[in-house]
Amino acid sequence: MVTDEARAALNTIPMLAGYTGPIERLGGLTNLVFKAGEFCLRIPGRGTEEYINRANEAVAAREAAKAGVSPEVLHVDPGTGIMVTRFIADAETMSPEKFKTRPASPARAGEAFRKLYNSGAVFPFRFELFAMLDDYLKVLSTKDVALPAGYHDVVREAETVRSALAAHPLPLVACHCDPLCENFLDTGERMWIVDWEYSGMNDPLWDLGDLSVEGKFDMAQDEDMMRAYFGGEAKPAEHGRIVIYKAMCDLLWTLWGLIQLANDNPVDDFRAYADGRFARCKALMETSEFSRHLATIRRG
Repeated sequence: MVTDEARAALNTIPMLAGYTGPIERLGGLTNLVFKAGEFCLRIPGRGTEEYINRANEAVAAREAAKAGVSPEVLHVDPGTGIMVTRFIADAETMSPEKFKTRPASPARAGEAFRKLYNSGAVFPFRFELFAMLDDYLKVLSTKDVALPAGYHDVVREAETVRSALAAHPLPLVACHCDPLCENFLDTGERMWIVDWEYSGMNDPLWDLGDLSVEGKFDMAQDEDMMRAYFGGEAKPAEHGRIVIYKAMCDLLWTLWGLIQLANDNPVDDFRAYADGRFARCKALMETSEFSRHLATIRRG
């Protein structure tokens, strides 16, 4: 049983070795996550060591906690990736549905992003989209799994995105970089962000675009998030970057999904996940809206 694995892990941690209370399994796509009293235990999933640097993650989690957007980190083993944080009581784990039904939740997410970016936190990793695409493709070259038809064609087309983004780069800041809805915990007054595995110094607007995609935000939700983040209306080039990153995050996480498929991760149908994300990316990149935003970004 997975709870036996959790108890075994707790027994390796001095501050929790004597814990005999209840253990509750929480969500997680790749990792095992448990509530143990006032604590949250994270055990890394199989195969994650191929593409996640646990030492970098530990620094980022502690920096995010100092910034006031993530729970206090109480224990980290960089060797195994086992981590213990403070459990946030009376908080809802978010989902696309909850981002629609919990009033002002997209705005609270935007405020949390702004708080992190303005904190001065420095993460050890540089989240570089195009280098990560190459790295994931290298991992997949060792696996028996097929890319979606046309993937390499879209990657080549993405070079136009790369040049547009590079024309007027934004200062890099500490970013989450993997803002799944389930990585947000909402008390109704404050939004917390957890799981810093993919975090790094990045264009801050990546997180806004990625959360919009993950949360299936409509135009009104996008506006609420952007207004909270920018403190008012987004400039056309800023809005454009967010739209462009909606496509680029789908392009990247397509490969991530295929790695999960190759690693026999049982928690989801990762073939359908990858194919769906790729189809959405391709559809957005083929719109006139996408071309218009690219032109706006190039002008700055």
